[in-house]
Parts: sequence; structure tokens; C-alpha cells
Amino acid sequence: QVKLVESGGGSVQAGGSLRLSCVASGRIFTILNMGWFRQAPGKEREFVASITKSGDFTHYQDSVKDRFTISRDNTNKNTVYLQMNSLKFEDSAVYYCAAGDGWSSWGQGTQVTVSS
Repeated sequence: QVKLVESGGGSVQAGGSLRLSCVASGRIFTILNMGWFRQAPGKEREFVASITKSGDFTHYQDSVKDRFTISRDNTNKNTVYLQMNSLKFEDSAVYYCAAGDGWSSWGQGTQVTVSS
């Protein structure tokens, strides 16, 4: 089992920034990719960004490219971050950390609210 715990959510005005963190524990040696997803009220959960185990490769949803950056701690690769800049109202959602093949493990989510 892999446990994921997110932190860093909150409320911010449009144009502001937040940094989300996700710490993995448990069978972390099984973790390859880690990623972030989000779900807004009344909408389906959607992919935001992902990063490989080495941290060498990243992938983003088009709407967050050039605004969000996913990274991993170089000394502790069971921690992943999502730096969110130039936040927009439509970025408001619960953000979830995910890991493992087929995104088999999920965190409990952290709320991000962007006011216009």
C-alpha cells in the first residue's frame, strides 16, 4: 500500500500562486510516476500534470502549461510538488495526488479556491 498526503491548498486571488505538496509513504519503492489531478464541483476528475520517477520527464494538461510546474524532491523522491502560478478562477478545484501504475493510489485531496 502507498499512502499519499497532500498539503498546500488554500484561497488566493486570481493571478496569485500556490504550491501543493504530496508526500508518499509505505511501499514507495513501487512508485514510478506521480501526478496531480483535480476535480471541480459538478465536473469529472481531470489530469493536471505528471512526472516520472527520475524526474526527467513531465507532462501537462494544455490549460496549465506555462503556468504550473510539477517537480520532485531530488533528495527525497517520494515527495512531489505542484507550483501553480497565474492562477485563474477556473483552476478552483480539489487537487489530488496520485501514484502507481494506472494511478492506483490517491491522496485525500486539497482544496484550491481562486477568487476573481
